[in-house]
Amino acid sequence: MRSKDKISYFYDGDVGSVYFGPNHPMKPHRLCMTHHLVLSYDLHKKMEIYRPHKAYPVELAQFHSADYVEFLHRITPDTQHLFRQELTKYNLGEDCPVFENLFEFCQIYAGGTIDAARRLNNQLCDIAINWAGGLHHAKKCEASGFCYINDLVLGILELLKYHARVLYIDIDVHHGDGVEEAFYFTDRVMTVSFHKFGDLFFPGTGDVK
Repeated sequence: MRSKDKISYFYDGDVGSVYFGPNHPMKPHRLCMTHHLVLSYDLHKKMEIYRPHKAYPVELAQFHSADYVEFLHRITPDTQHLFRQELTKYNLGEDCPVFENLFEFCQIYAGGTIDAARRLNNQLCDIAINWAGGLHHAKKCEASGFCYINDLVLGILELLKYHARVLYIDIDVHHGDGVEEAFYFTDRVMTVSFHKFGDLFFPGTGDVK
């Protein structure tokens, strides 16, 4: 990072208020903790801070199927018992539970990544940060591995409007299968994932071969 780099930082405190459940390893509250560290170290003074827009269903449907987006919009903890078939179809359950404000959570983190890509496209910044994003397992028609909406695919689609090619580098410990799958048949996106593989480690894909 050069000192003259212009950095856009996206944050909405509401992402930290959602709760996946008592024994679930996904803790969005950590996003608030990260933001407090940013403030404590005065890093915000070196960046432009933005509250992301809440991505519209039509934006989410640029990658995800419209029926899946509509279901995420509709489902609540109180009504999920009425939709057992759909929960199975869209892979909602233990890993990807239904919780209060699920859809709004998706809108916020996806909106941040879309906004980040748009600012980069318009050369309004050199670096864009959205700690809430990176939910790389979500597929076109289903949730996977704590991920409901694949904000990274949506961000890359935005970048492709202005750029001939995009290089996506994933340094999460799990294989970035959702992003790889989304762009597997195009030469405009190269996906590179550094992850643990073997011993039945989730998601079980991403062999070096």
